[in-house]
Amino acid sequence: MKKSGFTMHPVRKKRLLIVLFVFFGLALAVTLTMQALNQNINLFYPPDEMVDGSAPQNIQIRAGGMVKADSLNRLHDSLEVRFTISDLKGSEFPVKYVGILPDMFREGQGVIATGKLLDNGTFEATEVLAKHDENYMPPELQDMVKKNDS
Repeated sequence: MKKSGFTMHPVRKKRLLIVLFVFFGLALAVTLTMQALNQNINLFYPPDEMVDGSAPQNIQIRAGGMVKADSLNRLHDSLEVRFTISDLKGSEFPVKYVGILPDMFREGQGVIATGKLLDNGTFEATEVLAKHDENYMPPELQDMVKKNDS
């Protein structure tokens, strides 16, 4: 009696299993790499995009602008600081930061903050960067200052 169906030679079966294992291993490595890269992308959003809803909520992003004058508020019993970032054209949003601010941080200066935009419109920063000296301006903020000067 003759068997029906397909039978594979043991050597070919072993090769096929090795090829399939390598393929799925490579697919898994590519998937994990893409996820890691996607999580580390921090897109920059100026104040107008933060206010109009273009910026995603509850995802780590970078936001920047000018620290609004008379907006800095330090809590006396903690390291929590609140201030407002503005584009000097009317768009502004509140920032909450817990930590030590950079030495060069002050009102009226450019700043870039990394953190998350909360549902209530407050930006909860995990890192705050201030400009280095009088001549330095972060590239993301250069256009904003040029537009306001003209």
